[in-house]
Amino acid sequence: MTEGHERPRFLDLEALERRARDALDPMAWAYFSGGAERERLLAENVAAWERFTLSPRVLVDVSAVSTSTTLLGAPVASPIVVGPTALHKLAHPEGEVATARGAAAAGAAFVLSSLATCDLEEVAAAAGPSVLHMQVYVLKDRGRTAEMVQRAAAAGYRALVFTVDVPVSGLRTREVEHGVRLPDHLALPNVADPDSARHGWGFVEHVVREFDPALTLDDIAWLGGLTGLPVVVKGLSRADDALRCADAGAAAVVVSNHGGRQLDDAPPSAEVLRKVADAVGDAMEVYVDGGIRRAADVLKALALGAHAVLLGRPVLWALATGGAEGVRELLDTFGGELERVMALCGATEIGAIDGSMAGRLGVHPGERP
Repeated sequence: MTEGHERPRFLDLEALERRARDALDPMAWAYFSGGAERERLLAENVAAWERFTLSPRVLVDVSAVSTSTTLLGAPVASPIVVGPTALHKLAHPEGEVATARGAAAAGAAFVLSSLATCDLEEVAAAAGPSVLHMQVYVLKDRGRTAEMVQRAAAAGYRALVFTVDVPVSGLRTREVEHGVRLPDHLALPNVADPDSARHGWGFVEHVVREFDPALTLDDIAWLGGLTGLPVVVKGLSRADDALRCADAGAAAVVVSNHGGRQLDDAPPSAEVLRKVADAVGDAMEVYVDGGIRRAADVLKALALGAHAVLLGRPVLWALATGGAEGVRELLDTFGGELERVMALCGATEIGAIDGSMAGRLGVHPGERP
């Protein structure tokens, strides 16, 4: 938590989501909230965390609890990171600039989407010295990708988050039904020709057609070699893929299914996190996203082997209803609640959270099913 802000005691995230739905137009709501096909995975991402329990350690002095940690060596206030989501100006007139200000006020790291509606340099200026990472889709026109990455490095972004789970677009039924497109008053200043995403087959289908579907492990080194920034590979659910990424030079991986927006039959992130984390060991940092809605979910993720978690949709709900201050309040509340859950579990610092603290319902944590 940053100095001068008292952490709110409670935030009803379901109520926040309802307020966001009321504040957004139907097309924006469909884009932000929808998933792939029947949206089975969209619901399972949330439900899967509930299938894990916490095993508290007692008789520990928890008079002082700290959520502070590092992200690829950079200090952050907590392991809760603002994950990359697109088109923030659909949620708020200031878009990603407001999100960056809110994250910075909470001391949180922010991963900016390539499909942001604000210049990456504007976002960096708003974030100040806070930790910023740049999410990257590799385009068929590699020169455009290289240009964006070099801009990010010059602006002070500290890592590249290489999204690899969108070789083609998932069947996003809500987006199709609501005709999601890029409105005339918005642009994608960091990657795309904005006019071409406004018409024809729609925003998502057009943009994904610009992505390179021929990516391989070699592209990790290619991307890292453009600027020397560390590469985080986002969008995997298999332990063997994580090991291959480590061997190829990735600094970290994100266990992710793209918020349930790509393959509806993929596993929820909570179910595969421990296998990935166990496989890579100390070879790299492991992050996770997908369905995290409570501070207890954050602690479960850390106990299952994550180094940090990425929040997506909740940040958009906070942005839509409260701008930068809404984002700050959301992150501060999550951080304050994480302190409480850590104290209740006997963990005074992030490093004290271990695998013995999380297990499946009906299974002792030590049994590791």
